[in-house]
Amino acid sequence: MNQIEIIAAPEDAGQRLDSFLGAKAAEISRSRAKALIEDGAVTVDGKVEVSPRAPVKPGSAYIIHMPAPVAAEPQAEAIPLVILFEDQHLVIIDKAAGMAVHPAPGNEDGTLVNALLHHCQGQLSGIGGVERPGIVHRLDKLTSGVMVAAKTEIAHTGLAALFEHHDIERMYLAVTRGAPRPLSGTVDAAIARSANDRKKMSVHRNPDSPAARRAVTHYKVVETFGVRDRHTRMPAAALIECRLETGRTHQIRVHMAHIGVPVIGDPVYGRQMGISALGSGEGHDAAIAAAKGLGRQALHAAVLGFVHPVTGETLRFEAPVPADMAGLIAALKRLPKD
Repeated sequence: MNQIEIIAAPEDAGQRLDSFLGAKAAEISRSRAKALIEDGAVTVDGKVEVSPRAPVKPGSAYIIHMPAPVAAEPQAEAIPLVILFEDQHLVIIDKAAGMAVHPAPGNEDGTLVNALLHHCQGQLSGIGGVERPGIVHRLDKLTSGVMVAAKTEIAHTGLAALFEHHDIERMYLAVTRGAPRPLSGTVDAAIARSANDRKKMSVHRNPDSPAARRAVTHYKVVETFGVRDRHTRMPAAALIECRLETGRTHQIRVHMAHIGVPVIGDPVYGRQMGISALGSGEGHDAAIAAAKGLGRQALHAAVLGFVHPVTGETLRFEAPVPADMAGLIAALKRLPKD
């Protein structure tokens, strides 16, 4: 069992114990400190303290008795992963479309967590006291691209803070039906759980509602394909670069549908526009076949950049568009533009 010892300074007097330990011990968060205190794993001058609210006493010796991590419930599975970067604290993965991040009812195995438990065997120091990879963000099962996972609690805490304060570069590529007007801009529209379908998210009419969370997506059209309407010259489809300022559930998919350009292949938010909306003319059949054959939303997490929460190194990773989306884009390029 590891121990972390902290001597309280005069300026620490009166602080809540959990906040004090969370701030002084880089390895743990305030919530983790609270749990450890309540579990009797913290002593003050040799006596156990079980109140997270206990005021800090200057000059006292606080010792955190870190328990050994217990085995995680998900089972390790030898699933191939595309690793972009790895050190003792972090692992960066190019996640394939079709792989869920977390085990869930009906999807208990074959997930990224299962794969990481196998890949990182013997390297996990215990996130929240459990031997598991620390997941601070996620990609939808049918979205591909770059993800980061923590291998140590200090990295997990640091990553969580970066995401909370939006100090992360996240760029996605989406292929949409039609092109937005204007071709670049910002969608600032709060997102909440849909009142009609609890599995869906939706733009909330009242951004001040307690149920709504502010969501901001900056977008820019990279390329347009074909023509949907020869009179208005509206494109049939577009490749769009989306940069997240916030990271809400289904944010890009909800925002693109909200501005009238749903992501091609989106089974939840793209149904309001049929496949025929791609237009007509030479290359039309190939584009329809490619879109139908995609089998998922055409959304890819292309770039992830951040400052390493432990070493301070600036990191930036790019994942190329996978073959299925590349095939769709190639087919759309063949659509006539007049």
